[in-house]
Amino acid sequence: MLGRTYDREACSAARALEIAGERWSLLILRNALFGGMTRFTDFQQSLDIAPNILASRLEKFVKEGLMTTSRGRSERREYVLTSKGLDFKPVIIALTAWGDQWAAPDGPPIIYRHEGCAGRIEQRLLCKACDSDAKPKQVIATKTKAMSVVKARISKRLGSPRAR
Repeated sequence: MLGRTYDREACSAARALEIAGERWSLLILRNALFGGMTRFTDFQQSLDIAPNILASRLEKFVKEGLMTTSRGRSERREYVLTSKGLDFKPVIIALTAWGDQWAAPDGPPIIYRHEGCAGRIEQRLLCKACDSDAKPKQVIATKTKAMSVVKARISKRLGSPRAR
């Protein structure tokens, strides 16, 4: 069985995958973000997901602060996105854009629109320094001061200098 953590990775993407990278997680978040779903039965019926898997994913989202629980009008438990959960919206949009380009031979099954004017939403890679668009090939990753702090913490926790 594959592990669920990336203990040796000093990487925010790895941390995000630990929270929302399990199977079904992104689709649950998608349905909450764009379908307005909050009820267990709505998630289950729309995704045809096993109840134990769905319960596990929703519990994890609550534990990680992406959702909270409350009682709805019918006194049933509802899973409501927090600000942290709502901040996942651009991630779903970016993943969908990639899927539209590389995994949707018949074209995009949905498009995202601006609620105010109905214009199509697209994401950009914008350089904060020069205020220009960057192409994916022009984007590089550079280490920050936090990297050495995180690597030291990982090394100490694992008792190994092999932290990446």
